[in-house]
Amino acid sequence: MNNNFLTREEILQKIPVSTETLAAWVKDKLIKPAGFADDHAPLFSNGTLGRLEHILKLKDLGYETEEIQKIIKKIGLPKSGEKNAGGEGPAQFLTVGNLAEKAGVSPRTIKHWEDKGIIEPDMRSEGGFRLYSKIYIYFCKLIQDLQLFGYTLEEIKVISNYFRDFLALRDRPDDFPPAATETKLDAMIAAIQTLNEKMKLFKEGIERWDDLAKKKKKEILNLKSKNRKKGERVAKA
Repeated sequence: MNNNFLTREEILQKIPVSTETLAAWVKDKLIKPAGFADDHAPLFSNGTLGRLEHILKLKDLGYETEEIQKIIKKIGLPKSGEKNAGGEGPAQFLTVGNLAEKAGVSPRTIKHWEDKGIIEPDMRSEGGFRLYSKIYIYFCKLIQDLQLFGYTLEEIKVISNYFRDFLALRDRPDDFPPAATETKLDAMIAAIQTLNEKMKLFKEGIERWDDLAKKKKKEILNLKSKNRKKGERVAKA
């Protein structure tokens, strides 16, 4: 599920404060980023706008930063959704380019997978800026593994849907009738069985080629040695 967020630049376009003022308010903990991009740029939830508006009103009334901090401590300000889903504070997110670099693919590949519905960005700004959690590095590696196993992108899309269905069934079991849940779970088990069979064939193929490569390497080295000796004899003749 995509969570909308605002970049620092988008915040500054909506709220009449300077870059320095925004940075100072973050430093003074009047506001907190919802997370950070891989270049350490702060990201803010949409709720931060309301919080900033209240801070501006207090500033207009003559309150200093220390006084506003006391107000926040005593009665608080409107919630801005600054915690991540796990409630552990600001999270670290990756841009498309950084995710591609860490996953060993091109940014175009990431975009293609997204267009196919295989992956979805965790966060998306109003301007279309997309960010991914670090778990997507691992997920991209899994996609590449499935491609090695002979899966098409359409088949991988089905498997990615199974992942999403599993999380929904696990986290919100009451949202689905028992019959529908049973059908989805049976489909997941069948997909796992198919994957196991393909992995078995893949492992057997690796063993064959590993054995063949070792044998042929020895034979090639032996021929190379004989050829070298032959060349030495020719040179002496």
